This record gives sequence, C-alpha cells and structure tokens, in this order.
Amino acid sequence: MTLIRNAEDQDLDAILAIYNDAVVNTTAVYDYEPRNAEAQARWFAAKREQCLPVIVAEIGGAVAGFASFGPFRPWPAYLHTVENSVYIAPDRRGQGVGSALIPPLLDLARAKGLHTMVAGIDATNEASLRLHRKFGFEPVGLFKEVGWKFGRWLDLAFLQRML
Repeated sequence: MTLIRNAEDQDLDAILAIYNDAVVNTTAVYDYEPRNAEAQARWFAAKREQCLPVIVAEIGGAVAGFASFGPFRPWPAYLHTVENSVYIAPDRRGQGVGSALIPPLLDLARAKGLHTMVAGIDATNEASLRLHRKFGFEPVGLFKEVGWKFGRWLDLAFLQRML
C-alpha cells in the first residue's frame, strides 16, 4: 500500500537520491550536476518558508517518490500559476507511484486557491506525459531543442491543468 504524506526532514536523503538519479540517468530534469545534501536542505527549507508542499509516496517504510510545486514564473501576474515536479525512485517507476502523488498535489494547489498547474516534461518522456494526461493535463506547447543533455538536443513539452 502507498502512503502519501508531507515530506519530513528525515526524508531528505531519499528525496536527494531520487532527484540525483534523475539528474544523472534521465532527461526528467535538465540539470547536469547532482545536488549535495546542503543544497537539498536549502531547497526544502525554501519550500517550507514559501508554504509550498513537498509530499512523498511511502511504500513499506521507504520513500518511493516525491512531488511538489512552485512558482511558474517570478512576475506577479503569474501568482496563481504553479509548475509541478514529480520524481519516482528508479525501482518504483511504472508501479503507480506517480498516480498516487498527482491527485493530492492537485488538491493542495486547489486548497491554496491556485488557478492552473503546468508541467514541463521532456518530450521523449512518454511515461510522464501519459501520467499527466491521465490526470487531465493537456498539451499546450512544445519548445524544440531548448535543452542539451547526453550529447543531444532535447524538446520540452508543456502541459497544463486548470484547477
């Protein structure tokens, strides 16, 4: 059974391992260098200070994935729009963890009175695209060759869900 709960300080090592796997092995995030524990702690503290959620999916006492949202863009007119992040542990991908994380994330956004949620997803990440479409996210744009990783150009798809 998957338990969805707010992330706690003791989850940071697991969250860091999941995120760094995505950095090193996937195009789920367009970053090159893994984070260190100090940077991860600053990220988590910033989420708390901004009253932004970080939730985890726990299976058998272990963090299987995490999700969050944050500002879409820094200007005031975007105040009611957020961008989500969903990361799943490599050994838990394809097992429904993302499907367990997205509905509560949408609920948290609605509870904050937000208007829309966007997702920026590598255009070749079929699993994430399918996951987001399953929960009502609709494709709204494709930016061609905006990222460079693993020796190739990457296209970035944007999906949107009205809350």
